[in-house]
Amino acid sequence: MDDAELAVWSVMLGGLLTLAAVAFAFTLLVRSANALRYLSFVALTGLGSLMRTGLVEVLLPEIPTGVLHLVKVCAGPLSAALVIRYMSIWLGAPQADPGIHRLASWGTGAMLLAALVLAVLVFVVPEELFWRLLRASAIVTAVAAAIGLAAALRAAALGDPLAGWAALAAACLTVGLYGMYAHSARLPGHGLGTWILTVACMLTYFLVASVVAIMRIREGRRLDRLAQLQAGADPATGLPTGSLLLADVEHAFWRARYFRNECTVVCVHVNNLYELGQVAGRGVEHQIQAAVAARIRRAAGFRCIVGLYHPRCFLVVLSTDRRQHSVDAVITRLRILAALPFSVVGRDNRRHEFVPRLGLGVVRPDLAQDAPMDVINAAERQALAPARQPPPTGEDRTTLSGLRLAETDAAPLS
Repeated sequence: MDDAELAVWSVMLGGLLTLAAVAFAFTLLVRSANALRYLSFVALTGLGSLMRTGLVEVLLPEIPTGVLHLVKVCAGPLSAALVIRYMSIWLGAPQADPGIHRLASWGTGAMLLAALVLAVLVFVVPEELFWRLLRASAIVTAVAAAIGLAAALRAAALGDPLAGWAALAAACLTVGLYGMYAHSARLPGHGLGTWILTVACMLTYFLVASVVAIMRIREGRRLDRLAQLQAGADPATGLPTGSLLLADVEHAFWRARYFRNECTVVCVHVNNLYELGQVAGRGVEHQIQAAVAARIRRAAGFRCIVGLYHPRCFLVVLSTDRRQHSVDAVITRLRILAALPFSVVGRDNRRHEFVPRLGLGVVRPDLAQDAPMDVINAAERQALAPARQPPPTGEDRTTLSGLRLAETDAAPLS
């Protein structure tokens, strides 16, 4: 192997090591089965590709010839079985496309059987006929690449947005496999230009496959988070509601009694929650709920309980020591922040300004005898009383500034 060829294959080694490092870091960060599959794909398939370049013999000349022959012949079918199996999972074939799933299952089994047969033949066939085993391994691996290309094209035709990139990766793999087989079998008529094209195709294959794999893993994690929304939580705001909220309030009361603290229950009632729906279209109330919830959480902090009693009614349970002025400051921030206007996007894709009209109820229960449900209902009745909370005044804003809440923190949410 001359210096120019050694440099070409060294570039491939460097690219694969970089992708392997990225895959390893991603697996440590994500810690999921799909991330582990991605790491094993890069590691095993990359190792199988490197075995055909002749670089291993140059870097590690002490490896026995029999072991090198065994790995060269079996690495292709074994990595092909891995790729077909993982690609079927990546495309969602077990659930969405039974035909591709069956093809992938049969293809995986065939690749494993071919690897076993070739491993046996390595010890049977004379060394001068070893090139025939390489050719058989290349044909088997090319069949696997064709299966992957067909699966990707079918998924792309059925609307998978990432399958087209997977098909591009499979096409690059096909070209790269031919170049690597030509190099390992020392076919005549191929030179440095062929090896450069081979390296470019293989690195493109691994890069595109890595990008689409990471994108699909991240999308799957996002769907998992949405699917595993805590039972009793409101989908629009993520706040506890129903029995979960009541259990949280009961626990807050018990904890306050145990530590001899005080509790304050605040009810924030959005009186005009559905009013903008007549102009902006139905569904904008979810944006309003999310914005108001974020403002309430910003004003109340993260040590208290914030929940959604019903769509118009937010509940805040503050547990403090006997310094009552801290609760008054929180209520002041809450009243000012939650009442500031903000914009929402309607069904016409236009922005509409929403000015919350709020009712505020504050109840400080007797923890020794008041039931949580009675306290919540009392706070809601107070919030629904005819005497509404006034809008924020200049004096309120001065007080708020004195509490070190910047005006920019109260910027409208959209």
